[in-house]
Amino acid sequence: MMYDYLIVGCGLSGATCARLLAEKGNRVLIVEKRNHIGGNVYDEYDEAGILVHRYGPHIFHTRYKEVWDFLSQFTKWHLYQHRVLAYMRGKYVPLPINLDTINLLYGADYDAHNIDGFFQRVRPSDLEVKNARDVVVAKVGKELYEMFFKGYTIKQWGLDPEELAPEVTARIPVRYNRDDRYFEDPYQGIPKPGYTGMVAKIIDHPKIHFLLNCDYKEVINEIKYGTMINTGPIDYHFDYKFGPLPYRSLRFEYEFHETDYYQKAGTVNYPNDYDFTRITEFKHFTGQIIRGTTVVKEYPTSKGEPYYPIPRQSNRELYERYADEGKKENHLFFTGRLGLYKYANMDIVVKDAMELVAKLA
Repeated sequence: MMYDYLIVGCGLSGATCARLLAEKGNRVLIVEKRNHIGGNVYDEYDEAGILVHRYGPHIFHTRYKEVWDFLSQFTKWHLYQHRVLAYMRGKYVPLPINLDTINLLYGADYDAHNIDGFFQRVRPSDLEVKNARDVVVAKVGKELYEMFFKGYTIKQWGLDPEELAPEVTARIPVRYNRDDRYFEDPYQGIPKPGYTGMVAKIIDHPKIHFLLNCDYKEVINEIKYGTMINTGPIDYHFDYKFGPLPYRSLRFEYEFHETDYYQKAGTVNYPNDYDFTRITEFKHFTGQIIRGTTVVKEYPTSKGEPYYPIPRQSNRELYERYADEGKKENHLFFTGRLGLYKYANMDIVVKDAMELVAKLA
């Protein structure tokens, strides 16, 4: 069979491209190296019957109505708003830093009318922002930076924040009120059937075929297709001809506990204590009423699946060499976090895919 499009990878970006192309009458083949659909948003029920995310917690949020409306065709939503605590000085305090965070840490009684005075005192007045450290210090001062962000960033990236680009911490908000939601986007939720169930419905179309547990390079000469959309690592596509692009990975440890809830929020960060960066409890996400609870601890590592492109200028320059190589081929396009070598939330991955298809078909 001749396919109009070959799509490498069945995560959110690949599935979105496939569906939109199929709806325009194109025959699409998805080739996925893993033995399941969904990419890193893959979830499943564990032995206790709890819906867990196998590649770390994923909370969907977006300000883009078109993205929300597209995905809502394939799922109902559990309208969950994420809350995060940080374990700091023996206390669990809200993150992002807000009014309650400051009052709990300092034994103060600031309110929304005078908290700005606190931040004005702790912020440096003449800091030139050059890196990820400077971004945070400019917002909250050196002490809060060292409490909440320095240790966490070193664990997460294996680098000092001064070695990382400003974009790593640029999106960190500071709240002058008691709003303890991690995200402020108008559309937030968890797919009720799970992310895997949502992706299954996205690719459920008569013009979409897919192969699992298959490296596309092993079958590429046997497939007839017009155009390739690759959502996998761009450096792998070109056989690492300029050298490998660096990534950070994660190791997960899952634990079941015979209690209704293990912690007070969906995620608790541990910036300075322990080897792991955070603990996530899935029942907060799903709203399941079930005996016991499952949590996962995250340990950043330099080995394993590529999760996070490391945002340094030298890495971006290396990516640009690969991107220029890809532009030489008329029927080859890259998208997704790995294809574009950029950290992107789920909504941006979907939005990028939607915009790519709009240009192609």
